[in-house]
Amino acid sequence: MAQTKAAPAKAEAAPKTSFVHLHNHSHYSLLDGLQKVPTMLDRAQALGMDALALTDHGTLSGAIEFYNEARKRGIKPIIGTEAYVAPRGMLDKNGKIDASPYHLILLAYNNTGYHNLMKLSTMAMLDGFYYKPRIDRAALEKYHEGLICLSACASGEVARHILNDDMEQAKQTAIW
Repeated sequence: MAQTKAAPAKAEAAPKTSFVHLHNHSHYSLLDGLQKVPTMLDRAQALGMDALALTDHGTLSGAIEFYNEARKRGIKPIIGTEAYVAPRGMLDKNGKIDASPYHLILLAYNNTGYHNLMKLSTMAMLDGFYYKPRIDRAALEKYHEGLICLSACASGEVARHILNDDMEQAKQTAIW
């Protein structure tokens, strides 16, 4: 007797969630991101997320595509970047000491923040580039308005101090 396959159950819409991913890389993060923006947003939508951030490494290259695609899906786009922060200064370009910048997540809180992200990203590419597009604390202090700063990953300055058992410096960095 031949068996018939049951029709697949219709997928129910995921319930809305208050969780928002604030650190995501797309294929615009060269050698670190794989997913394309539409795929990322489809997954966020399937999980019921009503907002999502894009924080590619050292670039805002995917920001416009991300913004437009998120709006089409009814997802609030949060524009950001995972910036590289030079330990000394973005104009210092001396051997390996300046080749290992800290990671720092910067999110635009408002239109001023978005404009400041564009300024910082441009400065990083044109002035601070040394192995990677870098900024420094002086640039962040000048263009901080409208930005939300997150400590990033294990390559962030706070995390590196913790990994080096320097809790006092980690605390001072977090306060800064």
